[in-house]
Amino acid sequence: MSTYSVQVLPVGRGDIPGPELFWMSDWDQWHTLLFQAVLIRGDGVTALVNTGPARDLGPMNAHWATVLGERAMMRREPDEFIVDQLAKHGVTPADVTHVVLTPLQLYTVSNVALFSRAQICIAERGWVHFHTTHAHPHDNRATSLPDDILVHLVTEAWPRVRLLADEDELAPGLRTWWSGVHHRASVVVEVDTPAGVAAISDSYFVRENVEKNIPIGINENMYEAISTYSRVREKADLVVPLYDLGNLERFPGGRVA
Repeated sequence: MSTYSVQVLPVGRGDIPGPELFWMSDWDQWHTLLFQAVLIRGDGVTALVNTGPARDLGPMNAHWATVLGERAMMRREPDEFIVDQLAKHGVTPADVTHVVLTPLQLYTVSNVALFSRAQICIAERGWVHFHTTHAHPHDNRATSLPDDILVHLVTEAWPRVRLLADEDELAPGLRTWWSGVHHRASVVVEVDTPAGVAAISDSYFVRENVEKNIPIGINENMYEAISTYSRVREKADLVVPLYDLGNLERFPGGRVA
C-alpha cells in the first residue's frame, strides 16, 4: 500500500467577514484565513496542491479591496512565496510531478508556469465551466484564469494538463473527487498516509465547517456542502482545510503526516 507524507505550506493571510466563512453566522466578526499549498511526497510522487499567489500581490489585492475593503487584502511573510516554502523542504519546482489546482483562482494558479515538468490537474467540471460561462456572480474569468495563465495552459503546458473525472486517481494512494461547494473547480484530494486518510480541500475553509456541519457562507451549492462534509467525516482521518489557521496548531511545523 502506497503512503505519503503531507506538509502544509503557508503562502499568505487575509481576513474575511464571518458570514463568508460560516453560513448566516458571525455577522459582526472577522476571521483570519491562512492560505496554504500542500506538499505530498512518496513512492516517486512529489505532488503540490496549489501554487500560491503571484510574487506581486498588488493586482489581486486591488480586486479584493473592491469587494471586501482593504482589511481583506492578502498579507505575506517574506519567506512565504511558494518557491521559498518548497525550498525549506528541499524541493524545487522541477521536482514536482503533479500540481492539483483547487479552485481556479489567482491565489492558486498564479505560479503554475514554474512547474514545467508536472502534470497540471484540474477538475474537468471546473474547466468546462470556465470555458462555457460568459457571466457569473462568483467566478470572474480574469481572477480565475488570467490571460497569461490561460495561454500557458492551452499552449506550452497543454500536453501536461490533466482534466480530472469526478472520481480520479493520480497514483496509488493519491485520489481526487469533485466536491464543488466553493467553486465549480473545487475538489477534495485524498491522501493515504501513515496516520490514515488526509482530505485536503477548499470546499471547507476551516475544520469547523466539516465537524459542525456549517457550510461556508460563500458556497455555490449548499447541498454539495452537506454531501461533501458528510463524506469527509465518514472517510477522512485527517481533515486539512486549505485556509485554516488552526492547521499549524493541529499539525506542528505544518507536518500533517
